[in-house]
Amino acid sequence: MSETEGKRRLRELRRAIAHHDDLYYKKAQPEISDFEYDRLKRELAQLEAQYPTELDSPVRAVGDDRIEGFETHPHRVPMLSLDNTYNEEELKKFDQRLCKRLAVDVLEYVVEPKIDGIALSLTYEKGRLVRALTRGNGVEGDDVTHNIFTLENLPRALPGTPPPFIEIRGEAYMANEEFERINAERETLDLPLYANPRNLAAGTLKLLDPNETAQRKLEIVLYGIGYSSQEFDRQEAVLEQIKNWQLPSLQKYWLVEGMDAVWVSVQELSSLRNSFPYATDGAVIKLNTIERQQAAGATAKAPRWAIAYKFAAEQAETRLKAITIQVGRTGVLTPVAELDPIQLAGTTVARATLHNADEIARKEIREGDAVIIEKAGDIIPAVVQVLKSKRSAESRVYTFPTTCPACGAEVVRLPDETAWRCPNLQCPPQVRRRIIHYAARPCMDIENLGKAVVEQLVAVGLVQSIADLYELQIEDLVGLEKFAQKSSENLVQSIEMSTKREFWRLLHGLGIQHVGMQSAKDLARHFKTLDALMQADEAALSAVDGIGATVAQSIRLFFAEPVNLEIIRRLVACGVNTVATTEDVSALPLAGKTFVLTGTLPTMTRDQARAAIENAGGKVSSTVSKKTTYLLAGEAPGSKLKKAEKLGVSVIDEGEFKALLLG
Repeated sequence: MSETEGKRRLRELRRAIAHHDDLYYKKAQPEISDFEYDRLKRELAQLEAQYPTELDSPVRAVGDDRIEGFETHPHRVPMLSLDNTYNEEELKKFDQRLCKRLAVDVLEYVVEPKIDGIALSLTYEKGRLVRALTRGNGVEGDDVTHNIFTLENLPRALPGTPPPFIEIRGEAYMANEEFERINAERETLDLPLYANPRNLAAGTLKLLDPNETAQRKLEIVLYGIGYSSQEFDRQEAVLEQIKNWQLPSLQKYWLVEGMDAVWVSVQELSSLRNSFPYATDGAVIKLNTIERQQAAGATAKAPRWAIAYKFAAEQAETRLKAITIQVGRTGVLTPVAELDPIQLAGTTVARATLHNADEIARKEIREGDAVIIEKAGDIIPAVVQVLKSKRSAESRVYTFPTTCPACGAEVVRLPDETAWRCPNLQCPPQVRRRIIHYAARPCMDIENLGKAVVEQLVAVGLVQSIADLYELQIEDLVGLEKFAQKSSENLVQSIEMSTKREFWRLLHGLGIQHVGMQSAKDLARHFKTLDALMQADEAALSAVDGIGATVAQSIRLFFAEPVNLEIIRRLVACGVNTVATTEDVSALPLAGKTFVLTGTLPTMTRDQARAAIENAGGKVSSTVSKKTTYLLAGEAPGSKLKKAEKLGVSVIDEGEFKALLLG
């Protein structure tokens, strides 16, 4: 590779790694495996060593998971990431480097399960949990305390005589059983499945509504210390103290001497890991003695005294028979690999995701190819490699369809999206998925209207839009598969009951792109009626807290579509509620006032403060803006306090807040 080519490749790698960092840390939607990502990072490190003059803007040493809407706090001790290895030889080199650096022959290590979750730092002051931060950029992280308080397996106070201040590090995760429960529920609603527990746990931690977080049962396991006013001399002592404080701790760890014993422990861990309640994707090897950890030090990227050994994902070779296209509720075309069935990680795999058209082109995937598949996070199968040496001479480049396979409409691709979409709102798969979404519990909550029933109603031509539901008669249903007189009456009654649902549920059920449950609530609260919302321009929509330019544009496009307007006209004619609750809150003490919360209040949790504000006629927002009336600040406020002071927003404490509640 010439110098020009090398420098060009270096720049390409930086862009690629920044892209994958954004997908992994901020969006929890990685496109490549950890192994592929680590391979890119190693290639980058080699090129940076080869061309040191190109180090003006190196890629981030630690991925940054901070996102808008959360306040940030600094870590007392930085949360560095770990160097990774995938083979025994590199583990031995790690040991040799440490022995040489510390001038010893044999070192004592602790071998711990590497949990595939979200790194967190919990701060306990005087024994009380006051804050939970994500890793962030390693120096400061997002405050997710309101969501951590929903974890059932995490005590809020430490027993005995804990240190005055301590940062306890660990990993939030979602148990496989809970992950499968959520995906099974989504499958019945014909919604896209989540890829793996780690991604879902990451997305759940960054929900702004703790009530939504509580519905997905996150758990946590703790295994380390950041800053502490109590000194520890060994990592083993840290693990035992965590257990003595009755905090969720590691199922098992190994205390060993020398790298040979480490390797035996890693193999034992590999055989045991499926028995743990959390997903384990490797082993973490740490020096046991804290004094030696400090002597070993750290690079800008990672500690020198610890390393992660990553288990290789189980892979299998099979043949990709065909590429089929699924059409989603919003018209997105998703390619799926139809495979010769193969055993993988204890299950028979016959299908795998191909993500999108760009992914097919990047990996040069063709029908008929021999491919390597693996279970990403041991859950969702994915095609990771094409065995081009086994490719048939008759093989042809796969051409992504330019028309919808379900209805024949010409597909479109928006400038800022990777997905191709079918624009035909009457496309049968879209119709089915829109009806399933509309009837789902977070929307209109129509009992007895599951996936199988919807498919049958659409197939026989009884329902082609959500408005058709309200015209169904008992006699239309009797005689259909699994429909007797009583079941027909129950379904018609459930549909009729949905007309009384809250206005925000209707908005959510309409399936406007980018409008989720919280956005629907915000819009209903602000505009009060469907008519007012439909008349609002993009500027008026963007003025609503939580509604950005992208969402505003999507809403306007939805209401500009004649088909949607006709469906809404029919829904109104059928008596569906299009007006928000009209209770008079003008006389309540906090009417018309918007609050933002920060820090830890002396006697109230965030949920209690939020409820008190809403019950008194006020509104709670996640971000400070010129529209904010008060910033309610508790102990150790974060970045929101600086922003409030900069914007001139009134800052009040809990005492002043309680005085406002009294009017």
